[in-house]
Amino acid sequence: MVDHMQTSAGQAPQYESSNGGRNKLAVEDRAFHDWYRFVLSYPAHLVREYLMEFCMSEKDVVLDPFCGTGTTVVESKLQGIQSIGLEANRFAQFAGNVKVDWAVNAEVLRDRAESIASNAALRLKNQGIPDSAQDSEIKRTVLQSLPEEQFPLILKNSINPTALHKSLVLLSEIDRYNGQTVHKYFRLAFANALVFKISNLRFGPEVGIGKPRSHVAVIDEWLVEVEKMCGDLRQIDPTAYPFATVKLVDSRDISTALDGTKISAVITSPPYPNEKDYTRTTRLESVLLGFVKDRADLRSMKKTLLRSNTRGVYREDDDDKFVEHIAKVQSIAEQIEAKRIELGKTSGFERMYPRLTKLYFGGMARHLKDLQSVLKPGAMLAYVVGDQASYLRVMIRTGQILEQIGVDLGYEKVRIDNFRTRYSTATKDWLNEEVVVLRWPG
Repeated sequence: MVDHMQTSAGQAPQYESSNGGRNKLAVEDRAFHDWYRFVLSYPAHLVREYLMEFCMSEKDVVLDPFCGTGTTVVESKLQGIQSIGLEANRFAQFAGNVKVDWAVNAEVLRDRAESIASNAALRLKNQGIPDSAQDSEIKRTVLQSLPEEQFPLILKNSINPTALHKSLVLLSEIDRYNGQTVHKYFRLAFANALVFKISNLRFGPEVGIGKPRSHVAVIDEWLVEVEKMCGDLRQIDPTAYPFATVKLVDSRDISTALDGTKISAVITSPPYPNEKDYTRTTRLESVLLGFVKDRADLRSMKKTLLRSNTRGVYREDDDDKFVEHIAKVQSIAEQIEAKRIELGKTSGFERMYPRLTKLYFGGMARHLKDLQSVLKPGAMLAYVVGDQASYLRVMIRTGQILEQIGVDLGYEKVRIDNFRTRYSTATKDWLNEEVVVLRWPG
C-alpha cells in the first residue's frame, strides 16, 4: 500500500486510510537523515509534501522551531531550500547541526577514522580487552567508567561495563581531533553507534532497557557509522546546496534568535502533552559526550524546554498565563483534576497534571505569539501534533486546541490534516496524529 501521495503545488497532501508505513523513513530517504535520528521523528516525505504545497523555493527560508535532530532542515536542504532549526536539547541541536554541514571531504574523514580506530584498538589490546574478543574471553581488569555523579543521570544498565570502557577509550581517541573539522562528525557517528549498536537501550517507542549485549565490537560499529557518512558525502557536491543551520534556542523566545531573517514557512513537530521526558531519549549520549554533566546541568537545560511532562515543571513557571482566557484549556485542566479526585490519586506528579496541561498550551501560545515577529506576511505553518490521553485518561485533542490558540492570536485557520491514527488500549479511543495548518496574514 502507498504510504502517501505526491501533491501538486498548492494542494493539500492526501493520505490513504490505513496507517501502513506512513511514519517510517523510506529507504531512499536515509541519506543524511540516518546520521542520527530520534525514534519518534516524523518522516522526510511529510516535509517534502508541505514544502511543495507551500510553494517553497530557493528564495524562501523554512523554520523548524522544535527541530529535534533535524528532519525538516535536512530535507529542506536536500530540496534546495534554505532552512533554520531551533532546538533547546543540547545534544539534539548538535546532531542537527552536523547533519546539515556537508563541507567535509569524505576521504579525509575516512582516513582519520582509520587512524583513530587503529590507535583505539591497540590501546584496548594492550589493556587485555581486545575489541573483537567475547566478554567471556576477557580477563578481569580495572575498567574505565563514568564519574560517580553521572551514573544517576543515565538509565540503569544502559550499557555493559566492558562496552562502556571500550566506548570511553574510543571517545578519548576521537577527542584528540578536537578543534579539527572532522571531530564533530566522529562524535555524531559515535553517538549513533552508542545508542543503536553498543548500548542496551531499546525504543518501543518509550526508551527502556533490553536484553544486555554480551559482546559488542565498539570500534567496528563506529566505523560503520563513519562509512555511512562518507558514502552520503561522496554522492553530493556540497556547494550545490543552500544554507542550513540549527541554533540552540528556547522555542518560546525566538524573536531575537534569527538576526532579522524572515521566514516563509514553518514545518515542525513540538512535544506532545504526553508525560514523556524527551531528555531521556538522548540521555546516554548526552552524558558521554559531555552535553549534560550533572543534575544541576540537566535541570538548567530542562528549564529551556516546552513543558510537557511533570519532571520538567518548576515552581516559577508561568506560561499558563498565556491561556487563562482559552476556555477549552481551562476545561481540560478541570476535567483532569476532577478525574484525579474521583480516582483518589494523590501523588505529587498526578496532582500536577492540571497545571502541566495549562503550562503546555501556554508555552505553545507564547511560542506562536513570539513567532509572529519573524514571519513574512502570508507565511504558512504546519505543526505535527498528536491527541493524548496520558493524564488520567482524559482525552486531549491537541490539534484542535492548538488551532484555536493560533486563531486567537491572529493566525488564519487553513485546515487540520489527519496524518495517521493509532488505537489507545487505555482509553479504547482512536488517537489522531494531525498536521495543523495555519497562515500568518501579517
